[in-house]
Formats: sequence, C-alpha cells, structure tokens
Amino acid sequence: MENGVVMQYFEWNLPNNGNLWKQLKEDASHLHEIGVTAIWIPPAYKADEQQDEGYATYDLYDLGEFDQKCTVRTKYGTKEELKAMIDELHKYHISVYLDVVLNHKAGGDYTEKFMVVEVDPTDRTKPVSDEFEVQGWTGYNFHGRGDKYSDFKWHWYHFSGTGFDDKSRRSGIFQILGENKNWSEGVDTENGNYDFLLGNDIDLNHPEVVTELNRWGKWVSNELNLDGMRLDAIKHMKDQFVKQFLEAVRTERGEDFFAVGEYWNGDLETLDNYLEAVGNKISLFDVPLHYNLFQASQEGKEYDLQNILKNTLVELHPEQAVTFVDNHDSQLGSSLESQIEDWFKPLAYGLVLLIKDGYPCLFYGDYYGVNGEKPSHTQIIDLLLDARRKYAYGEQTNYFDHPSTVGFVRSGDAEHLGSGLVFLISNDEKGSKTINIGKEHAREKWYELTGSIADEVQIDKEGNGEFSVNGRNLAVWIKKINNNATFA
Repeated sequence: MENGVVMQYFEWNLPNNGNLWKQLKEDASHLHEIGVTAIWIPPAYKADEQQDEGYATYDLYDLGEFDQKCTVRTKYGTKEELKAMIDELHKYHISVYLDVVLNHKAGGDYTEKFMVVEVDPTDRTKPVSDEFEVQGWTGYNFHGRGDKYSDFKWHWYHFSGTGFDDKSRRSGIFQILGENKNWSEGVDTENGNYDFLLGNDIDLNHPEVVTELNRWGKWVSNELNLDGMRLDAIKHMKDQFVKQFLEAVRTERGEDFFAVGEYWNGDLETLDNYLEAVGNKISLFDVPLHYNLFQASQEGKEYDLQNILKNTLVELHPEQAVTFVDNHDSQLGSSLESQIEDWFKPLAYGLVLLIKDGYPCLFYGDYYGVNGEKPSHTQIIDLLLDARRKYAYGEQTNYFDHPSTVGFVRSGDAEHLGSGLVFLISNDEKGSKTINIGKEHAREKWYELTGSIADEVQIDKEGNGEFSVNGRNLAVWIKKINNNATFA
C-alpha cells in the first residue's frame, strides 16, 4: 500500500487481562484515521503459561480455544475475540501480520529420556561432556485439544537441543543425539552455531517437522485470514526452511503475502547474505538503522549525522527494509535493550516516516506508552503520520552534507495536491540549509509544520529557500496553498 505504515501493537509490559484483542478491535477506526495500514500482532497461540507474551510457545493450533496450561484464553484473549478483531481491522483495510514462533517450543506435557552431549554456550560446536542420558520435557500430546486441526504429537526426536535436564534438575545447552541429529546449517555464526536459543529447539532438518510446520502455516493463515507474518528469531533457524516455509504458505495465500523476519544483527553484510540465501523472499527489520539511531541518540552532538543512513538495509535493500525506531526487543529491560534516547525519538520517527524508502514500523510503546505510563510522543507521531499520508511523495534529494544538520527534499507528485516537503534534523545548535526545491515552486511560501519555527520561507525565482531547524529538533516544511496551511 502506498505510504503504508505498520504498527507493532504490543510491548513487553501489557497486563495479563485478556483484553488486547478487544482493545485492538475498538481501536480499528482510529488506527485507520491516523494512517496505520497494517498491524503486527503478538503470538496469538497458547504459551506455557497464560501470562507469557507468547514466545514460550506450547501449542500453535490453540488460538485461545482449548483448556490447556490452566487457561482457555491466551494473555491477549480468546480465539473468537481474535477473529472478530481481525475482521474489524479488515473492514478498515488494515492488514494483519501474525508473530510466528517456529524456532522452539516450551511447556512439554511429559518427560522423555534420550541421549545428549552438553556444549559450550559460547561455542555450540564444542562438546564439554561425554554422551549421557537426560530426562527432558519434550513430549507434547495437547490434552485439551486432542487431535483437532492436527494429530501430530511432538517427541524428543523432533528437537535438536534442549535447555533443561529434569533428571539432574540442571539447565544447560544439551545437543540431542541420534540419527541425522546436528545443529542446523544456515543459521547465525555467533557462538559457533546459533541454532539453539531456548527451550526445546525444533529440528528444522526433520522431514516430519517440516511437513507439520508447513501445514500449520497454511492452516493458520487461512483460519485467521492473515495478510502476512512476522517470523521470530530467524537468525536461529535454518535459512532454507524459512525459504520453503514461505513458499508453502504463499501457495495458499498468494505471492503478495507479506513476510518480515527478525534477524537481530547490526552487520549489514550478514543481513545481505541472508537475503541472498533465501532468494530475497522476505523483508527484514533494519537493525543496522536502529543501531545508528541508538548511537546518534547516545552521542548527541558528537555523532556525525551524515552517517545516519550508512550501512543500513534501507540504503542497500530499500524494498525489503522494515524500518523502526524501537520495539519490544530494544525497549528498556529487554534482552536486547538499546532504547533510543527520549530527546532523539521524534527526530528518528521523522526520518523513518518521511523518507522515500523502507516500510516504517511504529512501536506501541512509543505511541500508547509502556507499562501504563502516559507516552511523550503521541502528538508528534500523529503529526508525522499525517505528513507521511499527505506530503511524503515524489523523488528524494538528500542533503546529508553537515555533521549536525541533515535532511532531504521530497519533490511531491501530481496525484497528491500540495505534496512535497523539506525535512531537517539537528543534533546540536540551530541550523539551516539553502535547499533547491525546483523553479516550479518560485515565489511560493513554505511554513514549518510542527510549529517549532514561526517564520515562513519565501522561495526565490530559482527555486531556492533557506530552511532552518532548531537545535536538537526536527523541522518539516511544506508549502502554503492560497496562503492557507495545507495541514489539517
């Protein structure tokens, strides 16, 4: 969708009250009004306990329908509420992307005995023990669901590793031994081989597993009428499994079924190699850009803003970059904590929402607040979303030519009356730039949209104007039409 925006509609600290699906349904019309065109919802299936956010996956087929793990609903609600919410979003032409967790399972129903070797957590290719027998929670028979939707039952041989030995009551990284049992290739090389993340690591080399997960992917996409998926923890998953999984789902849902992967690595070359390995069949979150924004927010005026877009996915693969400022993984208290400093957050959102390239993702915590606290940036984000919807069109000319004041021009297009803008940010003192926006704009007056600068800019006969931005701030300049503001 043109100038689309996806919102991640959750954060780590949501209450365990079962109300998220109902809240999101009630919010659908508002989301449409502010320009959100897609929603990324959290894992919607049964976890090992009700309060879990959904990443400690127990039963993928239980969408809040069966009495399992001492609950029918998930943290977010029931299946009936989930489907009603999706129907409501679709009424407003808002796409729905489900968070899909296929790397691991948790909360097994019973223990099984099997042989393992313990490996070094910092180098999983290095054994630190002889072979020995453990008792792991790797048996899944789904008492509450039974065989509905699928009669597949999970056993130890469907996993490649586990993190807990019930016999010795000890945690570790235990690689499961057996025929054709190895850590997967095509995963991140951190820690030697980063196949194992947590819980019971799903063996994505096992043909029964591949068949079952493909079956589930097609089932859940049809059952919920999904428009796409966010694939969790793909740096820990066999790349060729991910490729064929998406191919399988798209046989049911069509080639335009959207997919974005969470490959949390700030190295652009690593992400580039991954995209090539999966045939460019998936988008990726622009983690390198996030870290540039984080560094800029930390260093303040010492950071050279000319580098803000360098070595990023949005620069190298603009069609496959999902840009973001923060998310649940980067927010305070998370395992990958790297939250953007508060002063810089509006600047960062202005950048990702108004540049030509990338598919921007808005974080629930930044818009609605974290842990029930009132958010600081809702008003400016609303303004930027509206600016994206109305003015952020046409080609882009960059002015990344100064260490503390940078920006760009969007030229606008004929389809959107009054479109086009000048965007500037500063991480130090007030700055300005002489910017050419084209002779066709001669004698126009432009004004600053956020209200931070009262003076207008008069465009000269050559199409030049002197546009300014206040210190440690952003500025969005648009033209007046008939001496009236074009922003409403």
